[in-house]
Amino acid sequence: MFRAFPNNYVWNLSANIALNTGGLIDEVVRICDSLVDASELGDDDGTEQFFRAWCDMADKLRARAERADSAGHPLSASDFYLRSWVYYQTAERMQSRSYAPRWEAYKLGLDSMHRAIDVGDVNAELVEVPYEGVTLPAYLVKARGVDKAPVMVFYNGLDSTKEMVIGGGIGDQFARRGISVLVVDHPGSGEALRLRGLTGYHDSERWSAPVIDYLETRSDVDADRIGVVAWSLGGYYAPRAAAFEKRFKLCVAWGANYNWGELQKRRLAKEGDRPVPHYWDHVQWVFGKESLEEFMEFAPLMTLEGVVEKIDVPFLITHGDLDTQIPREYAYAQYEAAVNSPVRQLKFFTAEEGGAMHASADNLPVAASFISDWVSDHL
Repeated sequence: MFRAFPNNYVWNLSANIALNTGGLIDEVVRICDSLVDASELGDDDGTEQFFRAWCDMADKLRARAERADSAGHPLSASDFYLRSWVYYQTAERMQSRSYAPRWEAYKLGLDSMHRAIDVGDVNAELVEVPYEGVTLPAYLVKARGVDKAPVMVFYNGLDSTKEMVIGGGIGDQFARRGISVLVVDHPGSGEALRLRGLTGYHDSERWSAPVIDYLETRSDVDADRIGVVAWSLGGYYAPRAAAFEKRFKLCVAWGANYNWGELQKRRLAKEGDRPVPHYWDHVQWVFGKESLEEFMEFAPLMTLEGVVEKIDVPFLITHGDLDTQIPREYAYAQYEAAVNSPVRQLKFFTAEEGGAMHASADNLPVAASFISDWVSDHL
């Protein structure tokens, strides 16, 4: 794991995510070098300085993108827009929901991603998935060389967004293997939460049904070969969806998350690391709860006990060997409970091979290659 900050796990995780979703090492190091002193204030107290430093770099790259586009160089413009998105989102996702500047940064980042797609050769189609009278924003990454392709539906975790899959080239890993990817900002995540006010809930099959309904309307989709993959907290969402939405033909938990409700009690007791600053405010926002007490009453619903046994399709679980957020016991529990899966596999990524941290955020390409190969073999 790249450690720019000696004593700040949350900031280091964020820098690693930036590097693995399209950031450049030179730019990231320059940002981080300016923040070393602030990092010692703690991941909560220094977040405004963190925000300004990442946004400053994003602003510069967005301006370069606009100049390149005006000069008739759309591919260069697209590259600059993509990196400006990385840095805007890195700044934004670390802030409290009460920090007003985050909202403009999010909108600028989203616009930068859309411009990158519009002017460049990014393999991503913006789509809207009908859902309970509104729509869920998504990108479709199309398989290469296949007219009617199998599809993996990709869900977020607690604090990730659909743009990370595009910026990190993860969708392209599947597309190169003849598999399309529909990456969705579902309720409680990304654009659905920030701009549309759609908060999360425990029964992920509820949003999965309309997602598959949408895919079944597309002529470029093999509707008999649809799987689901999700990372971090998505290691709960994907297995839950596959257990109850039987149109999914394969499931990948990119980071095991067997009993997230129990984990919240551990975090209250200061066990393990957290993914973002202002953590307790963040989870209340994601799930639409008005108080910590209300959230803690809800949290026990977020368990796969008695659920994983219902998965009857191929099931892959990956986990970082050095994950300090989610205990490895959850990976074993998830695997051992999947007794009705015809093909199940548990893969730990080690420090030697890379991808050993939470959801393999220290080396996403290693995990993406392994997972997309496995899906290609079993979907």
